[in-house]
Amino acid sequence: MASRILHRLRHALAGEGAREEPACSTAEAEDFPESSELEDDTEGLSTRLSGTLSFTSHEEEEEEEEEEEDGAGEELGELPEPPGEAVGAEDGGRCREPAGGGGGSLLTRQLQELWRKSRSSLTPQRLLFEVTSASVVSERSSKYVLYTIYLIRSGRFDKAPATIARRYSDFERLNRRLRCRFGCDMAGIAFPRKRLRRNFTAETIAKRSRAFEQFLSHLHSIAEIRRSPEFLEFFFLQDLRAAQRLTCTGMYREALATWANAYRLQDRLGVCGSGRFLLTLAGLAVCHQELDQLGEAHGCCEQALQLLEAQDSHPLLGPFLQAHIHLAWKVGKDKRQSEARLQDLQEAGLPLQQQPTLKECLIKEALD
Repeated sequence: MASRILHRLRHALAGEGAREEPACSTAEAEDFPESSELEDDTEGLSTRLSGTLSFTSHEEEEEEEEEEEDGAGEELGELPEPPGEAVGAEDGGRCREPAGGGGGSLLTRQLQELWRKSRSSLTPQRLLFEVTSASVVSERSSKYVLYTIYLIRSGRFDKAPATIARRYSDFERLNRRLRCRFGCDMAGIAFPRKRLRRNFTAETIAKRSRAFEQFLSHLHSIAEIRRSPEFLEFFFLQDLRAAQRLTCTGMYREALATWANAYRLQDRLGVCGSGRFLLTLAGLAVCHQELDQLGEAHGCCEQALQLLEAQDSHPLLGPFLQAHIHLAWKVGKDKRQSEARLQDLQEAGLPLQQQPTLKECLIKEALD
């Protein structure tokens, strides 16, 4: 009996071991290889996504593929797969162009160049007015604060900024003139009031500086006002008068700096086609010529003649043509077009012998 029970127990143990061994091998066959494949694929995917992001064109893609076959591609970082495209093991995870597509993406250099060109058009340009300094000036029986203001175009760096220096009475005169002409538009524009005392304290000067910045910005935001002679002459008429006096007295170097600032002011304000601007170019040409800077003088005449291209009756046209022909001969530039135009004016009845020089035009011009 005992031997029979022992025999059955051995058969039972042997049967359970035989049934468990296939189950264990099946689990290893189903679970372990799948786990190993997942780990390998994960490792390969992380390798394919590593590297430096770069942009390649369609023409360069074929060359890079040949380099990869030679083993050179291992040194280059590869692109991650774009959305919607599977990463295939046969191409090493490279970003392929879809079938039937046109050219590839732009080079990084091309994208940067495109961004630089489009940046100015994407960024709205705005003229800013900034009081950079204020100083107390004492003159005989008067005392006042002189405010220095920079005209700055937003989004751009000006190596030589346009500047003005004005006192409270200048701002008050501008405010009074504009309110007489643009009463409705000026109704909502605040202006700092006069004070009977404490006009020269740091607190008052600082508050007025900010108030003048806001005052000019508000005026410039109204199209009718910023195009008005009252507003424009507030900025550059003083410089034009000072430059004219310096030119007439032969102080050409000082006059040149003043003409140049008047040029920048008119450029910032967007009035580069007005008669004042042509007079400014004439002043620059005369001072450059007197200082023996003939190339710069020739460039000023060329710019003026471009502005006068469609005008045959402007009083400065003849003087500019004569000056341009003379300077072109001096610096070795082409003067045939100016000579032909001057000949046409002469045939139309313009008395060339009676034409004043640019310097004479500057002296005779009345800057009211």
